[in-house]
Amino acid sequence: MAEGFLIIFTIAIYGVIHSLLASLEAKGLARGWFGSSADRWYRLAYNLFATFSFLPVIMLVLLIPDRQLYTIPFPWIILSMAIQLLGVVGIIVGIRQTGVWPFTGLEQLINPHKDASTPLVTTGLYRYVRHPLYTAGLLLIWFTPLMTRNLLFATLGLTLYLLIGAYFEERKLLREFGDIYADYRRRTPMLIPGFHFPSKQGLQR
Repeated sequence: MAEGFLIIFTIAIYGVIHSLLASLEAKGLARGWFGSSADRWYRLAYNLFATFSFLPVIMLVLLIPDRQLYTIPFPWIILSMAIQLLGVVGIIVGIRQTGVWPFTGLEQLINPHKDASTPLVTTGLYRYVRHPLYTAGLLLIWFTPLMTRNLLFATLGLTLYLLIGAYFEERKLLREFGDIYADYRRRTPMLIPGFHFPSKQGLQR
């Protein structure tokens, strides 16, 4: 049990650092230190750091003693894998709709004179949920056909991270887009199409 909470704690540390670096304050600090050139490389550096800093979580899941909890039997495994495939497709489509090059940070690096601001996307998958990438990610991790104790703790930790991350991301989007995002938020569910989570009227900006 202690090993499982270590996995969750590591994900929590990752999530805190990840969210802080994604904030407008962190971007402003980088701009203050390095000047306007920070806008060129910040997104790419952020994505690279987010990717490689997740390796300790993966190592913990692989190296800590583990035990199998369940496997999904045939034919239900076909359904679970189809849902996972849907999650993969959702991630690919969602990234394409926001723009692959701006999403990775390569657009900002290659075209420094182009407007670096990211437009608010409300079409495609974003018409049905505000965070389709998170929805797709949750489908991918929760419908794995083989669940172990370590994977379960990692899944719980990642789910909590995505929910908290979505909250802080929405605060940032409200500051960036104001009433436009507030109206979009009222009209569009957060993660599940057709289902609005109970929430206070508006988020603090």
